[in-house]
Amino acid sequence: MAFQYKRVLLIGATSGIGAAMADKLILEGAKVIAVGRRQEKLDEFVQKHGAGNAAGVRYDVTDRGGLDAFVNGIVNDYPDLDCVFLNSGTQSQVRLSRPLEVDLDAFHEEISTNFSRLVDLSIKFLPHLLSRPFPTALVVTGTLLALIPAVTMPAYCASKAALNAYVCCLRRQHQGSNTKIIEIWPPVVQTELHDYMGARGRTFGMPAAAFIEQAWAQLEAGSDHVIVGAAGPEDSFKEIVKLRKENFDSLSGLLLAHFQL
Repeated sequence: MAFQYKRVLLIGATSGIGAAMADKLILEGAKVIAVGRRQEKLDEFVQKHGAGNAAGVRYDVTDRGGLDAFVNGIVNDYPDLDCVFLNSGTQSQVRLSRPLEVDLDAFHEEISTNFSRLVDLSIKFLPHLLSRPFPTALVVTGTLLALIPAVTMPAYCASKAALNAYVCCLRRQHQGSNTKIIEIWPPVVQTELHDYMGARGRTFGMPAAAFIEQAWAQLEAGSDHVIVGAAGPEDSFKEIVKLRKENFDSLSGLLLAHFQL
């Protein structure tokens, strides 16, 4: 099953995984509306691919006050929009061992950016996606660390664990609809996400191009949970993922027997 979506809104498209995925989508024949905070990067993207294939919209996901105007503008300008790809995020290290040094405002802002704002965006775009007379998709970038947390990144891992729980529930409640809910779990990828580590930050992990190729193969195969790599030994990680899904499906069946969707 090929990745069938032809008009993709990609939020968080000006750097890292998002930028690489935007290029790949266009290469595979999709038209991409790139969203990000940096206008110069959006302009470069459109210039690179041409206005017939690419568009750029400046929006900061932390701007809740501008959310409705942003969403309404997109769906009015692009009624053929059939895929919303939520990729934005931020990451930092926190020394919980030194509680007096913990910046609680920054901690909660990271959780809000990585989790709450993506909930907002998904809920606001779903009415459009569900109303289309053709297959649509909501794609969310998570992380392997949603399942196995990295001890130095508590806010990031907590936000991504919450995002994964939300996506699991969202997917199950929309099972059978025209909108497919897809989550992507990257490993550590060489991107700007790790710039807080200094020059060495972009040397960690898998090259972005290699990640995109592996993720794309799973998207093309129709997977709704794209997993590249593992957090720890691969066999045990895959077994945890499998057992967790089985338990979630079992519990969901029990709960939905007494809950009208």
